[in-house]
Amino acid sequence: MMSRPEVLFPLFAELETLSGVGPKTAQHMAQLGIVAPRDLLFTLPHTGIDRALQETVDGVGLPTTVTVIVKVGAHHPSRNRGGAYRIHVEDAQTSFQIVFFHGRSDYLQRVLPQGSTRVVSGKVEMFDGTVQMVHPEYIIPEEEISDIPAFEPVYPLTAGVTQKTMFKATRAALKRLPALDEWIDSGQKTKEEWPDFAVAMQTAHTPKSLEDLSATSAARTRLAYDELMAHQLTLALARASERRFPGRASVGDGRLQARVRAALPYALTGAQERSISEVAQDMAQDVRMNRLLQGDVGSGKTLVAFMSLLIAVEAGGQGVMMAPTEILARQHLEGLQPLAESAGVVLEILTGRDKGAERRAKLEALQRGDIQILVGTHAVFQADVHFADLRLAIIDEQHRFGVRQRLELGKKGSAADVLVMTATPIPRSLALAQYGDMDVSVLDEKPPGRKPIKTALVSTGRMDEVIERLRAVMAEGRQCYWVCPLVEESEAVDLTAAEERFKRLRAALGEGVVGLVHGQMPPAEKDAAMARFQSGKTGVLVATTVIEVGVNVPNATIMVIERAETFGLAQLHQLRGRVGRGSAASTCLLMYQAPLSETGQRRLEVLRETEDGFRIAETDLQMRGFGDLIGTAQSGVPRFRIADMERQGALMAVAQSDARKLLAEDPALDRPRGRAARVLLWLMRQDEAIRLISVG
Repeated sequence: MMSRPEVLFPLFAELETLSGVGPKTAQHMAQLGIVAPRDLLFTLPHTGIDRALQETVDGVGLPTTVTVIVKVGAHHPSRNRGGAYRIHVEDAQTSFQIVFFHGRSDYLQRVLPQGSTRVVSGKVEMFDGTVQMVHPEYIIPEEEISDIPAFEPVYPLTAGVTQKTMFKATRAALKRLPALDEWIDSGQKTKEEWPDFAVAMQTAHTPKSLEDLSATSAARTRLAYDELMAHQLTLALARASERRFPGRASVGDGRLQARVRAALPYALTGAQERSISEVAQDMAQDVRMNRLLQGDVGSGKTLVAFMSLLIAVEAGGQGVMMAPTEILARQHLEGLQPLAESAGVVLEILTGRDKGAERRAKLEALQRGDIQILVGTHAVFQADVHFADLRLAIIDEQHRFGVRQRLELGKKGSAADVLVMTATPIPRSLALAQYGDMDVSVLDEKPPGRKPIKTALVSTGRMDEVIERLRAVMAEGRQCYWVCPLVEESEAVDLTAAEERFKRLRAALGEGVVGLVHGQMPPAEKDAAMARFQSGKTGVLVATTVIEVGVNVPNATIMVIERAETFGLAQLHQLRGRVGRGSAASTCLLMYQAPLSETGQRRLEVLRETEDGFRIAETDLQMRGFGDLIGTAQSGVPRFRIADMERQGALMAVAQSDARKLLAEDPALDRPRGRAARVLLWLMRQDEAIRLISVG
């Protein structure tokens, strides 16, 4: 393993080596994720205070911070303990009071002796008709005026760390900035007029005005780009190291695909055709495919997946399609069965339910190559599962499978191509952050024949009307989902909410027609309840959010989401996509608790206006921000300290193409710019990437 370059040693020393930082302060700073001088540098001020010297407090718009030279007059100690200690002072034009609570007379006589001249800086406000400065932040003799920054940066703090401490510590860290070689493409840097790294850091920590603090200032944009570039370099290295695994060229002759096309009652959309040809091109190369197929609810991903599996079969091999749960695996089986029949290929399913002789028979057929396409759950990972010639592995719903499992599956077919499908439309900037090591195909058109879903907002006060509506719909033989709110505090509360709703609906609609699914249920019970709903035995399914992504009940035409304002937009869009899968018109009722906040209202209205998942995801990103949108659970996405994904998403795309270009020109990163990029990776703590280079 290569070791950290010496030029960075000062930035990665102990915090206590900085002047003004003792062991106690260092402990507090760790709460902010600051454990080395480097982290202080990447903790930028979020606002600033104008402390430029003014002539007088007279006429400035109060309350505000003022720095002014005063002549100190009489002291008026407080009459009762802990009361206000007032000092009369005069500036060039007017007089005002400096006020201290719990002021100690001996101390105040020393720092503000009567008759002296001092520079004071602090917040000035009007109180009972008197102008006051309470507890000034600075009180210094005139000759030390340069100690007060004309524009003082304000840092994020934590208990035990003051602004003064942060200011001093960051100044000390700035003194350690080394001169580093440039890792940014020179054309890019010139075009954007970005400063050098060290200059950008100095500027970001010594703003002259509020403009300097904005994310769009040249210094901050450059530092944000450095973060994104390091992240994209890591992903590009991961991609390059995956590509070092020799793949196998699988070239289909199209005969099986042609049979399926002939059997379909409609033509494929342009987006489907484009995605299939992107997959075919990847599979034809002798490096391993690593592609993400991103499609909105109802955009026809299953068909693209099946055509891709057929390429593997046409090339003389096998394909596997993995789903996160038994229900989804069975559903894929049902969806693919008719397609497999029209193509004349052998399709089988393997899940944890297969036992004994039946399982053995399947495994043997798989090993002989008699089963051409296998649908399964993670049971496919088990050691005794062997393929005759696995060419393509498709993984459904990415976030349920870790990268490790992607690799496990790859081992089953030493050179199998990998296609990951996700039904969650992700804004482009986020997709690049999360799946930057993959190539992305997007399905952004809907196949003909899908009916739009009517979306309406109703307040919880109208619950009885909604229940009546369900009764009418069920009388026509249709089915309904009822999603209960997510109560963050505890799953137990979630459970009572769902059970209460279940009891109320059962009382209103009759025994036996209402089912219940929630997170605490044993999987077998959950499956059984879902199966009863799928087969039409129950008319209403009450659920916490675990209505599996992808569950397909074409007969369900109403989706009620209770307390819709507590869900994320993307999640609401996913839930809504559970209806509208059949030939009948469908409705989604968003029940909210009045009064709705302004943003709550705006979010629900976006859903009412559009069914375009990508537009909804973009809105969600703008409204809720990056961190909330992905949720902390999705650890695939880095937390950036400077880069702001909502506003700087476009930089991410530039960083990605730049990182890939750099690696294409200098795969071992040993030319000058490549060596500078290695330093950047160390600077950004991208240890993974560094391991990948040293292995390479």
